[in-house]
Amino acid sequence: MDIVRVAGRDWVVLFAEARKSHSPVKRRRKAQRLCVAYEGSDSEKGEKAEPLKVPVWEPQDWQQQLVNIRAMRNKKDAPVDHLGTEHCYDSSAPPKVRRYQVLLSLMLSSQTKDQVTAGAMQRLRAQGLTVDSILQTDDATLGKLIYPVGFWRSKVKYIKQTSTILQQRYGGDIPASVAELVALPGVGPKMAHLAMAVAWGTVSGIAVDTHVHRIANRLRWTKKATKSPEETRAALEEWLPRELWHEINGLLVGFGQQTCLPARPHCQACLNQALCPAAQGL
Repeated sequence: MDIVRVAGRDWVVLFAEARKSHSPVKRRRKAQRLCVAYEGSDSEKGEKAEPLKVPVWEPQDWQQQLVNIRAMRNKKDAPVDHLGTEHCYDSSAPPKVRRYQVLLSLMLSSQTKDQVTAGAMQRLRAQGLTVDSILQTDDATLGKLIYPVGFWRSKVKYIKQTSTILQQRYGGDIPASVAELVALPGVGPKMAHLAMAVAWGTVSGIAVDTHVHRIANRLRWTKKATKSPEETRAALEEWLPRELWHEINGLLVGFGQQTCLPARPHCQACLNQALCPAAQGL
């Protein structure tokens, strides 16, 4: 550093002080908080993205019970396998007529054995089974054709009423939703779900009849005992994987026709005897 001796040391000191006084004042920076984000594992991310799921209730041993029922039904020789709804309509008829015949066979099947329903459908088809042909048939003739299905007199009335609605509102076709189907006279939830599956190729729910209702309760496939097929349907749909919904009706109906009978079930011949809660009390 050069020293100028003009006015003695005071100039140096003054110069230094001046420079010091005029030097820019450095401001202390405010401390900033640094937020560090750590990348979590996939499981941690999932836990943050979705709430923890409560485990769904499912029956004990149900998978093995299902395997055993499939084994007992592998021959497919129960009445439902060759006389059920899937076999009652004319496969060569136009799609709209086929769907109508599917619905009609379901309406006839209520409280009726498959053999009787199939016979009635055969007689109806021989007359030409369409919406128009049914509406042109008088009640007495229609009654003779469907007799002896259960509640045949009521079914004559329901068939005529439903056929009129189909002609007026749906152009002779059947509705493509469960809500519209159950609104038709003489059509219940089981029929609606089967109609969706067979006529429209859509799985809308589990079709529960008396066989499915009985067997589900015997195997304890419902969290608590159910009192109606519709209550059983809701209980089964809470836990049974959706990919099994279409299969379960035909599987259990045939099982109920051959082995798990309403009265005097053939428990000794059943592969589920050791796994069935109901069998332990028989």
